[in-house]
Amino acid sequence: MVGEEAKSLPIELNEKGGMENNGFVQNEAFDEKETNSSSQEEMPKTCIVGMNPAAVEEPVLEPYAGMPKEVLLKFSSQARYRVTREILFWLIIASSVLLVCATIAIIALSPKCLDWWQASPVYQIYPRSFKDSNMDGNGDLKGIQQKLDHIMYLNIKTIWITSFYKSPLKDLGYGAEDFYDIDPMFGSMSDLENLLAAIHDRGLKVIMDLIPNHTSDKHRWFQLSRNRTGKYTDYYIWHDCVQADGSIAPPNNWVSVYGNSSWQFDNVRKQCYFHQFGKEQPDLNFHNPAVQQEIHDIIKFWLGKGVDGFSFSAVKFLLEATHLRNEPQVNKSQNPEDITAYSQLYHDYTTTQVGLHDILRSFRHTMDQFSSEPGRYRFMTSYADDKEDTEATMMYYGTSFARETDFPFNFYLINLKNLSGNSVFEAVNLWMKNMPEGKWPNWAVGNPNSARVSSRIGKEYVNVINMLLLTLPGTPITYYGEEIGMVTFPEKSPMQWDGKLNAGFTEGNSSWLGVNPDYQSVNVEIQKTWLNSSLNLYRELTSLRNNELPIHRGWMCYIWNDSNVFVYVRELDGLDRVFMMVLNFGQESTIDLKAIVPNLPSEAFIRLSTNFSNAGKAVNTKIIKTEMGEGLVLEYKTEKPVHTMEAFQENCFVAEKACYSSAFNLLYVNC
Repeated sequence: MVGEEAKSLPIELNEKGGMENNGFVQNEAFDEKETNSSSQEEMPKTCIVGMNPAAVEEPVLEPYAGMPKEVLLKFSSQARYRVTREILFWLIIASSVLLVCATIAIIALSPKCLDWWQASPVYQIYPRSFKDSNMDGNGDLKGIQQKLDHIMYLNIKTIWITSFYKSPLKDLGYGAEDFYDIDPMFGSMSDLENLLAAIHDRGLKVIMDLIPNHTSDKHRWFQLSRNRTGKYTDYYIWHDCVQADGSIAPPNNWVSVYGNSSWQFDNVRKQCYFHQFGKEQPDLNFHNPAVQQEIHDIIKFWLGKGVDGFSFSAVKFLLEATHLRNEPQVNKSQNPEDITAYSQLYHDYTTTQVGLHDILRSFRHTMDQFSSEPGRYRFMTSYADDKEDTEATMMYYGTSFARETDFPFNFYLINLKNLSGNSVFEAVNLWMKNMPEGKWPNWAVGNPNSARVSSRIGKEYVNVINMLLLTLPGTPITYYGEEIGMVTFPEKSPMQWDGKLNAGFTEGNSSWLGVNPDYQSVNVEIQKTWLNSSLNLYRELTSLRNNELPIHRGWMCYIWNDSNVFVYVRELDGLDRVFMMVLNFGQESTIDLKAIVPNLPSEAFIRLSTNFSNAGKAVNTKIIKTEMGEGLVLEYKTEKPVHTMEAFQENCFVAEKACYSSAFNLLYVNC
């Protein structure tokens, strides 16, 4: 009976003699044969006792946490997992390719970033007059370091320090006695190294002067040359000038910049040497390759010290014609013996000679050797006032295949004789329409050799001139003290820091030049506290320039100019925000800008004004009123910028063209 019941019970026995556990449990009992899904025959064989084989279901296996690799592989081959995995794989590949393509496209379409010499205004310092640190009455390098916070306060990141080489200080230090040393008046080489470190620690850059045309007559080279010592014999321009009767007669009629003959007899060498400037500043002979190499070595020395750029001064005088012919007289009827002034001759043989630009390009090549490090581009400008010879000035930019200076110094606003809206327009337009395509402009209203703005044209125009300077396209260059409207002459008078004795320039008893008597009301300290001061306006303007793309690198279009006002706009493709400058350089004026620019909105807002109380006000563009010396920066929105209007096509300029995409918040070039 028992045997019969046993036969009828549905008991499943495995060949190992035990009951099979249908639960999927991980333990040692499973060997490779039990988990190998590739062969069903290797699974434990079972026999069915008293059951219908069709009624027996295959065990359902489910994945679980911590499963071994062998079990995982069993499920990974199933279609639902394999397809999902392949989809994810190809999505990752496609996303990576898309990201790489997008990166390449952004790089290809992005405009060139403005370099440091383009992105910031430049602050020019005459070191003897900036700040005295040791109470001797002369400004020095330590004094500049003490006042670096002032540069930062102005939102400026580039400093230009004029000549501080060891010098007898004839012509105020522009004839070097030693190009490799610091004049003790300004400090030591250690002081300069500390200054450079402090400048770079603040993220600033520094430019220094180099005057390669001449040296001091105290220079070692000149002393060796006058004694005909070795290679130095021809380092300068010598010529016989002793007549048979023993009298001295210059080789020709060439006249120095300061007047009278440019030839000076030397009792040691018994010849005359040539000097374009003072007789204590003999000209170097740049026809001599050894002289050129000396200048290259000087450039390398200072760049190695960490200087970020050079201003090469007096470069148009580097070469003279070797034939020594007389230069043509301006007044042909004048007695040749009466010619003593520089203005009485055409200087066809002593300026801008053939080969000059080859020399400057070689300087550029040497500087480029130090520009390979990211963020350490070495800047180069030339400082040669060619007056009305615009073509000669523009040649210093170089060509598309032979780079020279990054820009030649722009004297056009400095040389303004009669201030008016028309004269300012003409000065700006003269540079912009003659500048080679793709080059970068620059603007200055003061320098160490020109009277200050307030002295030349009146203190009532200081603020509007600064507004012009900081809203034109290109690099603005500010001579120290212009930010507070110093009304001083001579132009090298000490910086006015506060209302204390000697204007805070020195704690000594006196300064090398007298301080202007107005220093108690015109100084940095007090203007920081005045809302409507020249200093605070200057800061607002530099902030506007640094932060607003249209002013930073956009189009400039002339709108209007007359005897009183000069009006122009700054725009950027893709950006509907426009800035319009209305600058008064004459008398009170009212103009209807809506009539001049038909698509102009009927209302604009004053973003900045020379009168701070007007900022934020709305103005009717049909009636824009300005007082004498007043300047307005208007802001408005439009879908039709001026540079796209056919009527203004000839009045618009752009240097580093860029377009703005509001969708991606980035700039691109293919507009």
